[in-house]
Amino acid sequence: MNDWHAVTVQQGHSPVIVSMPHSGTGLTPEVAQGLTAAAAQLPDTDWHIPALYQMAQTLGVTSVCANYSRYVIDLNRPLDDAPLYTSPTTGLFPHILFSEEPVFGPNLAPSQAHREACKTHIWQAYHSALDAQLQRIKQQYGYAILLDAHSIASQVPMLFSGQLPDFNWGTHGGKSCPDSLLQLARICVDQSRFSQVSNGRFKGGYITRHYGQPEQAIYAIQLELGQDTYLQDQGYELSADKLPHVQAVIRDLLQGLIAWRPL
Repeated sequence: MNDWHAVTVQQGHSPVIVSMPHSGTGLTPEVAQGLTAAAAQLPDTDWHIPALYQMAQTLGVTSVCANYSRYVIDLNRPLDDAPLYTSPTTGLFPHILFSEEPVFGPNLAPSQAHREACKTHIWQAYHSALDAQLQRIKQQYGYAILLDAHSIASQVPMLFSGQLPDFNWGTHGGKSCPDSLLQLARICVDQSRFSQVSNGRFKGGYITRHYGQPEQAIYAIQLELGQDTYLQDQGYELSADKLPHVQAVIRDLLQGLIAWRPL
């Protein structure tokens, strides 16, 4: 592959940047030919994140969006694949789905050479683009705010019991941003019909933990959105009835983040 085109950047004019590492659906040929029938449906995708945040560009918010599926390489895991959680999860190169079924058929997992290429051309490309935008924003405004945007099925027994709250905020236990930023986010949800939790099952993955460095004036917060809030009851299509309610909260959130100032 000569042109990987791993990341799409839309540059804005505010202190806020949205990272979308798990919304991509692109596959390399080597990954595509090895997927099981279940994995070929890409069930663990953070579906329609760019559509959920479509107002970002109008508001002047920068976005960095992955073009490849997490089954090719997971951009929210460290490059050395060191574990982020003590509870079950998937790694840099997932071998099981959230349903605990295999991602690849017998002897069909990608080669080590392919994985090394993905590290360079996808993982490094995404993080280089994200870091460049954070540094640009920080240079212009004196600080930068990173919202790491995710979504997940509202019921995933392998990862958590029962029904996931609608809005799941992660700040690495308060290490990636000041409490005032988290409280601003929570207020946006308090005014809606949705449930929420802070630093519950999802405390923030590699992106939140790595880039959220308040002492360096870069503040990060992860939002893991339950997909029941915006998808149709069956399948992965957007719900025309649900979508406007979620987008109203996201718009309020982005506007609040833009207006927020560090002390």
